[in-house]
Amino acid sequence: MKVELTEVLWLDEPQELSLTDLAGLSGLSEADLRELADYGVIAPVDPQAEPPAFRADCIVTARTACRLRTDFELDVPGLALALTLLGRIHDLEAQLRDLSAQYPYRPRRKS
Repeated sequence: MKVELTEVLWLDEPQELSLTDLAGLSGLSEADLRELADYGVIAPVDPQAEPPAFRADCIVTARTACRLRTDFELDVPGLALALTLLGRIHDLEAQLRDLSAQYPYRPRRKS
């Protein structure tokens, strides 16, 4: 029998995390997270604040970045590009679902 442990984290949108907390929860270093913020992949709540604070939903993006780094050995610019493209794919899939709901597929009749 194989036992698999899973970590569950409840993301409360108004909750803010420090850079140190985000680093601890994501597996990325603070320097990597700052660089991802510079690329615009994750956004601090207040870009002028020091130290920066992040919304709790940034954990999902940061953990995805950590998995991409581990799996594909990407550097931070590569992570930023991959995350940007993944975000664009998710947006396009959502648009496609919305359009599919508005205009259901109708097979053509054979003549």
